[in-house]
Parts: sequence; C-alpha cells; structure tokens
Amino acid sequence: MIASLVSRALDRGALAFLATLAAIGILVPVLNLLVPATSPFYLSSYFVALFGKYLCFAILALSIDLIWGYCGILSLGHGAFFALGGYAMGMYLMRQIGTRGVYAHPVLPDFMVFLNWPELPIYWYGFQHFAYAAFMVLFVPGLLAFVFGWFAFRSRVTGVYLSIITQAMTFALMLGFFRNNFGFGGNNGLTDFKDILGFNVQAPGTRAALFMISTLALMLGFVICRVVVSSKFGKVLVAIRDAEARTRFLGYRVEAYKLLVFTLSACMAGVAGALYVPQVGIINPSEFSPGNSIEAVIWVAVGGRGTLTGAVLGAVLVNYGKTYFTSGVLAPYWLFVLGGLFVAVTLLLPRGIVGTIHHHWREWRDGRHPDGTRVQHAAPRAAE
Repeated sequence: MIASLVSRALDRGALAFLATLAAIGILVPVLNLLVPATSPFYLSSYFVALFGKYLCFAILALSIDLIWGYCGILSLGHGAFFALGGYAMGMYLMRQIGTRGVYAHPVLPDFMVFLNWPELPIYWYGFQHFAYAAFMVLFVPGLLAFVFGWFAFRSRVTGVYLSIITQAMTFALMLGFFRNNFGFGGNNGLTDFKDILGFNVQAPGTRAALFMISTLALMLGFVICRVVVSSKFGKVLVAIRDAEARTRFLGYRVEAYKLLVFTLSACMAGVAGALYVPQVGIINPSEFSPGNSIEAVIWVAVGGRGTLTGAVLGAVLVNYGKTYFTSGVLAPYWLFVLGGLFVAVTLLLPRGIVGTIHHHWREWRDGRHPDGTRVQHAAPRAAE
C-alpha cells in the first residue's frame, strides 16, 4: 500500500528532482574524498560542510512549505523545532566527549563543571545512547507542536494571530535557553564536539557521510510531503487553506487535520536541526531567534510556496546569497538585501521562482491544447 501511495505521488518532475538530489549526494563526497586536492574538480571539506548546512535548511523550508503552502498555517516559530532537534543531538554529542573535555570529568559536560553543578540533571539521562537521542530529536519537537497546536487549533486561532503566538513561543524558548540554570550551556550553548557514533566529527570522511545522510533525509522528507499532498488528506489540507469555514461545515474535523500536519512538520524541522549541529559544530540559543524563523519563511516565499521543490531551491539560493554577501564589503547590508528580496518577490513574483515557472508552463501547455480550451489553475492563496 505504501509503495502504491509513493508511486502515485511521484510524477516525472518529482522523480527528476530526486534523481538530481541523489546525484549531488554521491558526487559531492566523491569529489571531496577521491579527487586530489590539486584537481580543479576537487571540493574542499569546507564546501561539503557548507552545503550540508544548506541541505538542513532545505529540510526546514520543506517542513514550512508543507503547512504554509498547503494548509495556510503561517508559522513564524518553526526555528524553535529546528533548535530543539539540534539541542537533542548536541546533548548526545556532549555526552560523547567524556574525559576529553577541558575539565576531564567522565560524566558532566565542561560548562556544568565550570558552574559547579553537583550532578547530571535528570533530563540529560539517556543521551549517552544515540538511539535515545534520535528518538528525542523527533519526540521533543513533535510533543511541543502537538501541545501547542492542540490549544491553538481547538481555540480556532488562525491567520496573523497564530503567526504571532508561534513567534512568541520561540522567543520565550530563546530567553529560557539563555539562562545558565536551565542546564543547556546558557549563552554559549553546546560545542567542542568530538565524536558521533565513534567517528571524529571533524574528519573529512565523517563530514562527507553527514552530507550524504542530509541528502537522504531531504529526499525522504520530500517523498513524505509529496505523499501527503497528493493524497485525499492533502486535498482536505488545500480545502482548509482555501476555505476553512466551508470545509468545517462539510463535516471535516479541521482541527485534527491541522494538528497532524503541524506535528509532522515540527518533526521534520527537528531532524533538520539534528543534522545541522554536527556539521556546524555548535548549537546555542540564537537558533531560537524569531528572525531565523522569519528568514526561513522568506526562503519558501522566494522559491515558491506550495511547490515543495521551490522551498528547497529557495533555501539553497538565499543561504548561498547570504554566505556570499556577508563575506565582503556588503556584509553590513545583508539584512537590507534580504528584506528587499522579499519585497521584490512579493511584488514581482508572488508565486516565487518555481511557482512562476510552473504557471507559465501551464499557460504555454494550455495554449497548445488541441481543442483550444484553456484550463484555469488555482494559485496558492496567501495565509489569512
């Protein structure tokens, strides 16, 4: 049954996109590990880590597009789920340091020894095991999203009000994680990682493996999203996006649909954060910043809301631009560039890059229809 759902969800465009990702996931590590450094085709470990980070951002953008592009839920706090997944992985990596830390304590991380913590907090138990940490990467963001969504959707909070409270949620978490007595490293966060599953996180082979795993995670996330939006469940989500009150009057439990897709999206964001941390080497409370969540929404808008592939493309393009513009004389003006980009896309390309391409392709295809008829295609509506 699952195979039939996947086969129905993946058209030629989706298969081509997956094939491109698979080629990137194989080619980049090969050019990094097997090609001599003197070759013009050689890719440095810095490049692998940088684009591995972009892939993690692409998974986050995909999770936002699932709820915003297809269900009309504009979350400005998805960075919270991303950061929680990152902290869960960071706690596992910290437990792997052991006596190799600055203070050589066999159990307590360095920051706890520095702050004179007498023992390991109970919520750190179990994170010495990778399986437990992987479970928490999904469970913690999913639980927060479920509880938050349960109250928000049952109260029928929608539109800009929902966006504001999601932003308030991530801001509250940021303030909490900044406190040293929370047991998460305070302002400095978690860093100085050594191993993951026994492999040195700084080794080129480990970085290449993490890049491949990030590519696989993005491919899996894309397939899950395609299956969801192509199913009857996805059709109901689009109906909720376009006419929530009418969908409710038809007998659908709108709150249940929104809660399920919101929780799924949060779990995807948590996986993105977990893959991000070992490749970047640090996780701190700044990842909860509301600005990060807003920036992720801009990625989706630039690429094309309601297209999935557009969310991935937007995340990679905008972050590559950020890397390029923040490394030279234009660094102080990056936020102006980003804001101008969002305004320009809103005014000139309201469907985003991929959405605009799809729109013009449909117009061209319909114009060449044998019977001369034109089919109207609904464009994604803005979140109300």
